[in-house]
Amino acid sequence: MPITVARFNLVDPNGTPASLAARYQAAVEMARYADEHGIDTVQTEEHHGTDNHWLPSPFAFAGAVLGATRRIAVTVSAIIGPLHDPLKVAEDIAVLDLIGGGRLVTVAGIGYRPEEYEQHGVEWGRRGRLQDELLETLLKAWTGEPFEFRGRTVKVTPVPFTQPHPMLLVGGSSKAAARRAARLGLPFFPSAHLPELEEYYRERLAEYGTEGFCMMPAERTPLLHVAEDPDLAWERYGGHFLHEAGMYASWQSKDIRSAVRSGARTVEELRAEGVYRILSPQEAVAYGREAGEAGNLVLHPLCGGMPLEEGWRSLRLLCERVLPRLRD
Repeated sequence: MPITVARFNLVDPNGTPASLAARYQAAVEMARYADEHGIDTVQTEEHHGTDNHWLPSPFAFAGAVLGATRRIAVTVSAIIGPLHDPLKVAEDIAVLDLIGGGRLVTVAGIGYRPEEYEQHGVEWGRRGRLQDELLETLLKAWTGEPFEFRGRTVKVTPVPFTQPHPMLLVGGSSKAAARRAARLGLPFFPSAHLPELEEYYRERLAEYGTEGFCMMPAERTPLLHVAEDPDLAWERYGGHFLHEAGMYASWQSKDIRSAVRSGARTVEELRAEGVYRILSPQEAVAYGREAGEAGNLVLHPLCGGMPLEEGWRSLRLLCERVLPRLRD
């Protein structure tokens, strides 16, 4: 059966302190439920300064999920590497790796929104060099041995649970990202289905004499919602999907390639496009069987500020009506 993912970015366009607290708490409870019902991965991400309260602190959320679960992996996809202090990231990931017993997966990208760099006082033009520094620092820090960092000798503790180091992937859609991953012998996670970039990465592995692998997204990776009546769900909740699709579209340019890319301006266009899909349980079973072991089934239960009760309905339908049939 396909890999199953529950994605959370905690968007709430009309968020108040009370509604945001309820959404965050529900997301942790949903992660616990997903863990108990066999979903493989909880996925979260990082963005800053948005008007819709997009999650800015993925490691904090990951810690809450790891503490509430026992089996499920937690994937941070992705952190915006140059915005973070390398030593602090090394410590945070090491602690989370210990809490989760090796269940944390971190994808490090450089982002694509200059305004996030401006907000954090980080120079956009230095992002490549800062990303190199971050990744090199993490690999040195997790050995537990002293090393040179910005002209001084430092030592980072604790030593992570996972050896030789926690799961760390380099994300991106550029040759620079592929080279960076190959040079450091790290797995490469393209942000879209880019076979030519995978080939370039493999060529650079051979050039550098390193080992790694590429986790290529499928050519189409739709975000799913499960409902008894998809037509009614589109009518009631399609605006939530359109909100997120429009936000992503406003951030992207011709040079930014993403597995989730929509040009829709209306709910009807979004539904026809297929980037976001609302499926009945029967349709979700058929979709999962067609995807097979090489595919992903990505549920987005709280997409675009989705009402909590509808998010719970979608998650329960997946876990109680879809996954048992896929396992059979």
